[in-house]
Amino acid sequence: MKGWNGKILRVDLLTGKTTTQAYDSGFASKYLGGRGFAAKILWDDLKAGADPFSAENEVVVVTGPLTGLSMPSPGKVIVAAKSPLTGGYGDGNIGSWVSVYLRRAGYDAIVVKGVSKNPCYIYVENEKTEILSADELWGRGTFETEKRLREKYGKQVGVLSIGPAGERLIPYAVVISQEGRAGGRPGIGAVMGSKKLKAIVVSGDREIQFADPAETKKLGADGYKEILGKPNTKFWKRQGTMSTIEWSQEHGVLPAFNYREGVFDKGLDIGGGAMEKIKIGNRGCPNCNMTCGNVVKDSDGEPSEIDYENVAMLGSNIGIGDLKQVATLNRLADIYGIDTISLGSAIGFAMEASEKRIIQEGIKWGDFKAAKNLLEDIVNLRTPLGKTLAKGVKAAAQEFKNGSEKWAMHVKGLEISAYDCHGMPAMALSYGTCSIGAHHKDAWVIAWEATTGGPGYGENKVDKVIDLQRLRGGVFECLTVCRLPWGEVGFDLGFYPKILRSVTGIDFTMEKLYEVADRVCTLIRSFWIREHGKMWSRAMDTPPARWFDEPATKGPQKGQKLDRRQYDSMLSLYYEKRGWDKNGVPTEATLKRLGLPDAIPQIKRAVS
Repeated sequence: MKGWNGKILRVDLLTGKTTTQAYDSGFASKYLGGRGFAAKILWDDLKAGADPFSAENEVVVVTGPLTGLSMPSPGKVIVAAKSPLTGGYGDGNIGSWVSVYLRRAGYDAIVVKGVSKNPCYIYVENEKTEILSADELWGRGTFETEKRLREKYGKQVGVLSIGPAGERLIPYAVVISQEGRAGGRPGIGAVMGSKKLKAIVVSGDREIQFADPAETKKLGADGYKEILGKPNTKFWKRQGTMSTIEWSQEHGVLPAFNYREGVFDKGLDIGGGAMEKIKIGNRGCPNCNMTCGNVVKDSDGEPSEIDYENVAMLGSNIGIGDLKQVATLNRLADIYGIDTISLGSAIGFAMEASEKRIIQEGIKWGDFKAAKNLLEDIVNLRTPLGKTLAKGVKAAAQEFKNGSEKWAMHVKGLEISAYDCHGMPAMALSYGTCSIGAHHKDAWVIAWEATTGGPGYGENKVDKVIDLQRLRGGVFECLTVCRLPWGEVGFDLGFYPKILRSVTGIDFTMEKLYEVADRVCTLIRSFWIREHGKMWSRAMDTPPARWFDEPATKGPQKGQKLDRRQYDSMLSLYYEKRGWDKNGVPTEATLKRLGLPDAIPQIKRAVS
């Protein structure tokens, strides 16, 4: 088998035992890597109803067959587990040197189960694996943790770590790498914390074996050259995702005041143009030549790596129009290891609850000092309000009551990432049906919908959501490479089947890759059904009431709100095209067609 290493490293933190599991080309071809491997591993290993914080739950760190190559943007690694925030499947990807060194160590994935008696970290160096004491690291922030580990092991390692948020089991704690790269929004950092696993350090020096090394090298070099020749590459490297602030403001989809509106009066003050005035550097993922990490000096004079999502959620969504202040909140979140999207949603939720006098704490929109204090309260669980918000907005609404569930902005318990959907039904459907909860990554359909998709709720919008889920949430997440070269500078999509063929020797057409994507999407949906059983309903695929009940009052989307009946019709059509029943449950015929017959009895038991 070429391209894949064919080995998974398994670590049991309770017993201290490590083993190597082999897999064959059949498994590799069926699930490809990345999200596909993670979903299959968790499906096979976990029993229905497993507690996310139990020894049974697993942290899966996994690469794909293109990870770590000399080609455009291959430096991603997937982190996955059963989510403590949603109770369903959870994952995220991170740009990290762990992606490169894990492959060079001879593995395609690490699977960690069990609970350590004391704080620990895992060190992998080729065939050597050690479980070592993290007593001196426990309680430290992610930046300090990685610094100390690099001082010990040198520069030629990759590091994934958690901060105090993960240690305290905050269910939207993330995994951090390289002082600002975050992944695992559904609480993967908290699952690591529950295992007392502070970090994973990986080093390796073995060569990855390719079916056609010469062709792989040529394709990679040609790919780099193509990227540099794209008209938008220079601007992309200047602003990265930050230009999306201005774009979202222009189209009325920039979240403001807990998604009450889609425009923000100080939008330009936190956008890409403003960012360039305080920018001090660029960062990128391994082997990337279109680096998009913008480093600015924040209000404390410290470097902070910012992008669209964290600026929108910690800026316009909570009424802060000072980019340096936003950058400070972002830096602190990264140090603590807490998701900036969920954090911004929680703070915005509290500000609105304060405005409506549902809570006694006076937390006003745009109050940076109050937002910073609330961040500390959440991470340190030091006040009753902080403890409540640390559970996520779904749980907070259940405590606040007074109709607050209507403006608790989440789907399936995962807070919505930074696009307002008052007038964007396709993006609302994307959020409703995303594999991990309300996240933009799987189908960023809003750019198409706002510019060329046209108004209304037509079949074309359902088709576009599925197409993008197959490509972005399926192909790219399983290959475990960045989607931004294709999505942002127009890199040729045909590159990926060609280099996959030269790497593995297997002829993967785009049609075959889409079949893998459909299989993985349906397997993840099956995981959700198995976990929620009779509690599952199509309501779980529906976005918050705010977008249906409260029209936007400003900007291009003024007067717009979602139509429940038409959204429901889109959802039904989506299910039909996916081969799922009227409740969004995969049918037996679909499971058989996609090679998932073992899911049939488990789903039957769950819903009966």
